[in-house]
Amino acid sequence: MNRIVEPAFETHERWSTVTATKPSNPGLRRPVDLARAHGLSAQAVRNYERDGVLPPAQRTSNGYRRFTELHVKALSAYLALIPGHGYAASGEIMRAVNRGGVDAALRTIDQGHAQLQRDRETLDAVETAVATLTGTGPQPQSRRAVPVSVLAHRLGVQPATLRKWERAGVLQPVRDPVTHYRLYRPDDVRDAELAHLLRRGGYRLDHIADVLRRVRDAGGAEPLAASLRQWRQRLTERGRAMLTAAARLAEYVDACQPPERALTSDAKTTTLSA
Repeated sequence: MNRIVEPAFETHERWSTVTATKPSNPGLRRPVDLARAHGLSAQAVRNYERDGVLPPAQRTSNGYRRFTELHVKALSAYLALIPGHGYAASGEIMRAVNRGGVDAALRTIDQGHAQLQRDRETLDAVETAVATLTGTGPQPQSRRAVPVSVLAHRLGVQPATLRKWERAGVLQPVRDPVTHYRLYRPDDVRDAELAHLLRRGGYRLDHIADVLRRVRDAGGAEPLAASLRQWRQRLTERGRAMLTAAARLAEYVDACQPPERALTSDAKTTTLSA
């Protein structure tokens, strides 16, 4: 069942329990000063700057890095992005902002929200199918076995699709003893409905076959329902993480805004108010 659950992103809750120490200089900070505030190593902070996640640091005459308040906001934004968007996308977002490509960063963020919405829709669909499998949803209209043409029409697919699912181990229809045509019993119909919903959610046939095999081996869909509850919780946590990340990133983007642009914006606001 674990394969159907969306992989969880690593969170950083442990950082909140770390007590930050004051930097050695109130204006400039060493890598270790940024690291301690989040329970990181100084080398991790150096790597973030090297990889473009943080903007370039100032250097002393002997080559030591010195970070500013802007870097503090950048690191806070990056770490907040990870639980909601993952490492790869979070890195893309920060590098885009650091090179002035806010639109590109927002596009990546939009893609993350769109994926979350698709995951929610898929989860809703699978939960509906599980309700049918567990007997809490609408039951099939007929308890008789139906031929491939009837089932295909019910799902809105071609008969060839059902035969493909059978070859992949998703469906296990019986054969009519006289005509040798495929017949789908009520349990087969339910399996086909679940398979259809999972396919619409983007799952591979081998994955769907494994899910249905586990459901059959377990004697019901209750284990699958438990996995879906965990999946729902992860989606909720991911959505909340995106909210936090948006706030942190907005603070950083505002801090990156050139002073002359900020002055221009203030002037426009004053003119409009007048």
